[in-house]
Amino acid sequence: MTKTVFIDGAVGTTGLEIAERLSGRDEFELVRLPEAQRKDLAARRDAINGSDFVILCLPDDAAIEAVSLIENDNTRVIDASTAHRTADGWTYGFAEFRQGQREAIAGARFVSNPGCYPTGFLALIAPLVAQGRLPADWPYVMNAVSGYSGGGKALIERFAEEPDIGFRSYGLNLDHKHMPEMKTHGGLTHDVIFAPSVIRAFRGMLVDVPLHLGAMGSLRAEQLLDDLTSFYAGSKIVSVQNGSGLPELLISENDAPTDKLELFVSTNAEGYHARLIARLDNLGKGASGAAVQNLNIMAGLDETAGLRL
Repeated sequence: MTKTVFIDGAVGTTGLEIAERLSGRDEFELVRLPEAQRKDLAARRDAINGSDFVILCLPDDAAIEAVSLIENDNTRVIDASTAHRTADGWTYGFAEFRQGQREAIAGARFVSNPGCYPTGFLALIAPLVAQGRLPADWPYVMNAVSGYSGGGKALIERFAEEPDIGFRSYGLNLDHKHMPEMKTHGGLTHDVIFAPSVIRAFRGMLVDVPLHLGAMGSLRAEQLLDDLTSFYAGSKIVSVQNGSGLPELLISENDAPTDKLELFVSTNAEGYHARLIARLDNLGKGASGAAVQNLNIMAGLDETAGLRL
C-alpha cells in the first residue's frame, strides 16, 4: 500500500534531497503544497494530519510548532532538526550505532534524525563505549570539517559571495548545539570538546577523534579496529578499514552525493596513538539519506531503498 509523505520545509537543501531520493518510488506519494500555501499554518496542519509520514526539515522552533499541529494518533514523524534529538518520547534515528536501535526505529512514532557531526562521532565511539572497550568518562576531543551546505541557505550564499574563504573555523565558544546529542547517545560522562570547521566544498565531511590509548593502559588501536569491523559487519551502509596505510583522506570540491558512512582507524607503529576517522556526506548519511533510511525502516521496507550507495 502506498504511504503518503509530507516534507515540511521541502524547499530547503535537506528537503530537496529527500524528495530526490523518494522520486520514482511506488511505495510513497509526496504530499505537496502550492508555493502560496507553503508557510500557511492551516494548510500545513491539514497536510501534516492527512499524511502517513511527516519529515520536518525546519529550524528547531518551527519543528516544535509542527509537532504541536498533530491532531491524530496515526501520523508518524521524522524530525531532521536539532529540536528532539535528546527529547523524551523520541527515538534516535541512527539504526547502526547501537544494538536494537533499528527495531526501536521500526516501531516508533516519533524519530529524530541525527546531526551530521554526531553521526560520525557516535559511529566511531558509541559502540566501543557500550562494549566497555573505551571509557565513558574519558575527555573526548573531536576535530571535524564539513562542506558548507551543512550551514544551510545563509552559509551557501556566503561562500558564493565571499570566494576568498577557504577554511572557516567556528564554534569558538565551545558551545555547539550538537554537544548534548553526542554526550547523551554516546553514554559519556563529559561533554565532547568539539572543533568544527567548514571548507570550500559543497558537501562532504571528515570527523576525526584522536585518542592517546597509552594513557588508557594496555589498549591498542588494533583492538579498536577489530571491534568496529565486527560491530558493523554485514552493513550495506557502514564500512570499516585500516587507515594507517592510506596516504590521505580527501573531500573534493564537487564530490558526488553518497549515503555511505566510511570509518577508518589509523595508528602509530606501536599502536598506542590512534585517530578514529569518519567520512560521510553531510547531506547524505548526515541528513537526507538518514531520513530516507529511517522512513524505509518505519514503513517496513528495505532500509537501503532509494539510497545512493
